[in-house]
Amino acid sequence: MVRVFIVDDAPFIRKALNRVLSSDPEVTVVGQAARGEEALEMIPLCRPDLVTLDIDLPGIDGISTLIELRRMLPQLPVIMMSALAREGAEITLNALSAGAVDFIDKTQLNMMDFHQLSAQLLEKVRIWGNGGGVRPRNGNNGSGMATTELDVDWSRYDLCVIGASTGGPAALEMILTAAHADFPAPIVIVQHMPAGFTRPFAERLDGMSALTVREATHGAELVPGQVLIARSGQHLKVDKDRTVRLSRQPADTSHRPSIDVTMYSAACSLPGRRLAGILLTGMGDDGAEGMYAIHRNGGLTLAEHEDTCIVPGMPIMACKRGGVEHSLPLPAIAYLFS
Repeated sequence: MVRVFIVDDAPFIRKALNRVLSSDPEVTVVGQAARGEEALEMIPLCRPDLVTLDIDLPGIDGISTLIELRRMLPQLPVIMMSALAREGAEITLNALSAGAVDFIDKTQLNMMDFHQLSAQLLEKVRIWGNGGGVRPRNGNNGSGMATTELDVDWSRYDLCVIGASTGGPAALEMILTAAHADFPAPIVIVQHMPAGFTRPFAERLDGMSALTVREATHGAELVPGQVLIARSGQHLKVDKDRTVRLSRQPADTSHRPSIDVTMYSAACSLPGRRLAGILLTGMGDDGAEGMYAIHRNGGLTLAEHEDTCIVPGMPIMACKRGGVEHSLPLPAIAYLFS
């Protein structure tokens, strides 16, 4: 049984969430709060397995409530409820950086799209509420290992492709803030995100990093020291002329953009030994085939070690597929870019 605590100031939203969650016999709502202060008092007493937390709360806002919850109960998964508009996207990115494990588009509740919301919310609740792998990046889980014996000469590479999913935004922030402005290789990032998120995410990273970070556009060139973020809703493919194409095909992938699609296209278009692939934290198996393609062609492949992953599924699957040359904790990967 997954025990869920709901935090939202709107009675309608609390009622709708209760209705969705109660439709699953394996999920029970153990408490509700309308304000952050109330939630911080009740949650330790109710002992939930998971919390849904509205970003826009009166009094202590959702981000501040999240930060305090992470301090009090660092292993308690928190799913943020957000309106996925431009402003909501930016605030949600702040929440993911602060330790939220996932988020839900609460506008679906306003549209009464209960069927779509139920499937999405219950899937996330089952995963996170049943110990889906949330691991705080602190303490004794490898975050102190900020160096590595591996030495990478990035000037030898025509491209570095980085793939990430759950937990990826904070991991990518660590890597890109470590990089210097004269980093000699182009970087393409595929981060699983819903529509409307990748542009503010690129702008956020651009403000943090010495590198130039942009949301990818069709025909954009691969430029040393520049980072292209794959646009949500479209695959990013690398061409032999060192440009990228955006496409909705193939349509049968579990994610769009797909890490596998980008890595495989790069492996087919660029000299094998001049290509690097890095796979970070995430749920599922996207990236396993792409990493294998890069590795098979003689490229460099690195995966985040499961000890520092928020969710280790993707790196584990890539290792099982045989496409990972080096498995390193996240700070060591960031160190390679410094």
